[in-house]
Amino acid sequence: MDLVRDPIPRLIQRISVPFALGMVFNTMFNVTDTFFAGRLSTDSLAALSLSFPMFFLVLGPGIGIQSGASALISNALGAGDRRAAVRYQVQAVTLGVIVAAVVGCLLLILLEPMYRFFGAEDEVLAGGLRYMRVIAGGGAFIVLSQVLNASLVARGDTKAFRNVLIGIALLNVGLDPILMFGLRIGDTTVIPPLLETGTALATVILQGFGLVYLVRRGRRSGIYEGARLRDFVPDRRTMRELIGQSAPATLDILVMTLGSFVINYFVAGFGRDPIAAYGAALRIEQIALLPLFGISTALATLTGQNNGAQRLDRVDESFRVSVRFSLVAAAAILTPVLLLAAPLLRLFTDTASVVAIGRRYLYIQGVTYFSYILMNLSNAVLRGLKRPVMIMWVGLYRQVAAPFMVFPALAFAARMGVDGVFWGLAIVNWSAAVFSFWWSRRTLARRRMASEDAGVIAPSPGYSSRT
Repeated sequence: MDLVRDPIPRLIQRISVPFALGMVFNTMFNVTDTFFAGRLSTDSLAALSLSFPMFFLVLGPGIGIQSGASALISNALGAGDRRAAVRYQVQAVTLGVIVAAVVGCLLLILLEPMYRFFGAEDEVLAGGLRYMRVIAGGGAFIVLSQVLNASLVARGDTKAFRNVLIGIALLNVGLDPILMFGLRIGDTTVIPPLLETGTALATVILQGFGLVYLVRRGRRSGIYEGARLRDFVPDRRTMRELIGQSAPATLDILVMTLGSFVINYFVAGFGRDPIAAYGAALRIEQIALLPLFGISTALATLTGQNNGAQRLDRVDESFRVSVRFSLVAAAAILTPVLLLAAPLLRLFTDTASVVAIGRRYLYIQGVTYFSYILMNLSNAVLRGLKRPVMIMWVGLYRQVAAPFMVFPALAFAARMGVDGVFWGLAIVNWSAAVFSFWWSRRTLARRRMASEDAGVIAPSPGYSSRT
């Protein structure tokens, strides 16, 4: 496919659908870990739940580097500079290894104090340490499985990562219980029960398999064409560019993790039933959002390549088409979720009060739903234009600063109770989405003006993108 010439609607479909399918299976991978942890013990389930933010300290930098590198690579490809694209990918691998080593070492030192800070003790503490010590030690596999996807996504190839996510999700169903509970053949113990260590080991092993597949796929695609071993030695200028693009995305992911604690803090203040309802409803909401992440991924790729090719008319068209596609997809997904809110919640709980609170949350989030999509699309454009810094500041606003002002005002001052927190989410996220949309449109307009001032004449608005 030609990302700077082929029809944009067709390109968005070809890029977004495989990515969305892969994300569904990625969720299945996480559900499998949670399911078998619950079968092992309640303490094990609690240990994995507490490990979630610490796992993101490993995964987050990988996603951030992948996002930053993909933006630089797509711009380089759009400009026809394939050598620069190879250099960014190779240096991103080096940066990924360095970051994984640093984060892993820090985690191994700080894990126990971190768990104790969250109140873990006895078996919950022991289980969490068993899990995260393996994840921290094998962090390079987790980080690099994201980083090696950067060039593929920049070329519009989301099928490779889809294949990885489907493959490891299916293999995890078999490998997870074998390593966690052990394997006996007759009276012979082939694999001893490894408990939480087994779950973490399965994750690292399967990420390693995915890594091998992505390397082979990348070599066939010419991603490393002309690269030599010495090209992996850190280059100051390239590293500075990579860090400049990757740091805001990484910090945004980490702030999102912090934001989940902020919301949990306010909801938990109203008792056990509201926090249980929020947890169940949030899973439904997150699954409903997964298909739409593929559109934002496609938009970031198209923005990057067409920005590099000075085809800013196609960037604008990509943005508009993505918003239209997202509106249609949102209506198709949101309608059954709202109509079936109560039955879906009963898959997680039979407690009537929990279902009632969760249903109210989903109805309120029906108002909020498209704000998440609009933010993701706006952020995709900013990443593709290599202007990601505002993403981090908006994340701090909506995850930390605004909730501490809006949630208490509605929940306590206005006496709305836990519904005040839910409506607060709507206010905070829509205000962030409107600003993000305005800022991304402003940034794109300034980029077009700068191109015209530099003598790069963009095609007229009526230019057809069809070949």
